Amino acid sequence: MEDLVKKLLYTGVGLVAATTEKVQTMVNDLVDKDKLKQEEGKRIVDDFIKSTENKKDEFEGKMKDLVESVVKKLNVVTREDVNGLSKRIEDLETELTKMTKAAAKAAKTTTTK
Repeated sequence: MEDLVKKLLYTGVGLVAATTEKVQTMVNDLVDKDKLKQEEGKRIVDDFIKSTENKKDEFEGKMKDLVESVVKKLNVVTREDVNGLSKRIEDLETELTKMTKAAAKAAKTTTTK
């Protein structure tokens, strides 16, 4: 599952990179042909990159929500679940150790009387 998500994200990044390069090439061609001023071309490319960054953040958020939704529906154990259980086990082991020591001390006191 994680592998699929990574592949989707890498594909998206690759598409954005290729598209950005294509936009840059087109704008450079227009500037070279004097159909567009260099400042205008730079502004177009900068606006495109800024828009792409915003969309990337939005896409990542949606992808994260989708993955969390799928994980929840599949009833998959999460790292958070495992960490919570590990903490509970540690607490129980600590309590058990205390109780065992107290019982051993009480038994020792009872046998010496």
